[in-house]
Amino acid sequence: MPHLPLRQVLPSEAMQQLTERWLADLDHALDRPDADWAAVVRETLFQLAWPGQGMWEERIADPTLPDASRLALMALDPANITLEPEYYAEVDPVRFARVKPLLWLWYSFDRLPIGGQQVALGVALRRLLAPRIFKRVGRNFKCFQHVEFSFGYNLEVGDDVVVHRHVLLDDRGGLMLGDRVSIADYANIYSHTHSIVEQADVTSIPTILEEDVRVTYHATVLAGVRVGRNGMVGASAVATKDVRPYHVNVGIPAKSIRVKPNAPTEHARAIRIPPQGDS
Repeated sequence: MPHLPLRQVLPSEAMQQLTERWLADLDHALDRPDADWAAVVRETLFQLAWPGQGMWEERIADPTLPDASRLALMALDPANITLEPEYYAEVDPVRFARVKPLLWLWYSFDRLPIGGQQVALGVALRRLLAPRIFKRVGRNFKCFQHVEFSFGYNLEVGDDVVVHRHVLLDDRGGLMLGDRVSIADYANIYSHTHSIVEQADVTSIPTILEEDVRVTYHATVLAGVRVGRNGMVGASAVATKDVRPYHVNVGIPAKSIRVKPNAPTEHARAIRIPPQGDS
């Protein structure tokens, strides 16, 4: 197969300079010892969504403003919205209250015209927010649009991790992504599960993707699964059990069909694929 490394694409010089200045100002505002992250996020979203319209406080105080417009303005403030994880019984209210404004900025940016399919600015903004949301994040984290979390504060991310569009990273029970993990579009990684009898009976258990793991398109990794180093979960597969290092697991439930050719000797055991009709 041809080797096709990604092209290097940069925005215009003016856009780069403006981006760097805006991100530096945002970084400084969030880093202030007395910073009110909810207020910072509210003003940031107002400036992005209502450019050139003054200040949020001025617009919200306008008595002629229609209720629908007032509602939209109010929703820019994280204090006026609720996120699904706030309803979970095991949420740590103090820890979630701290990261909630940044989650709201993360999610809202992707739904604004400036976010959309904007790659460079979006990646840079998420790199700024991630260390303040996650339990840990390594260098060169690259995250695309519409990635969502449960709590955020139970997520550990290694170096050079790439997460593509529309991914769910459920960290309710703890989620660890090792160095160089790659998660493709529309994948779901869970760390909690519900009883088949009683939905309110929830088990939270850590899920671990070791170094160099790939989870491909529309795949799902269920709670408590460990995907071993260099393991791969194929497209639309559902990993219900651990994936051995260097093994490629596909299907529902996912089973190993081959070992990667780069596997060390100790991992290169033959895989028996049952004939059609075998259980």
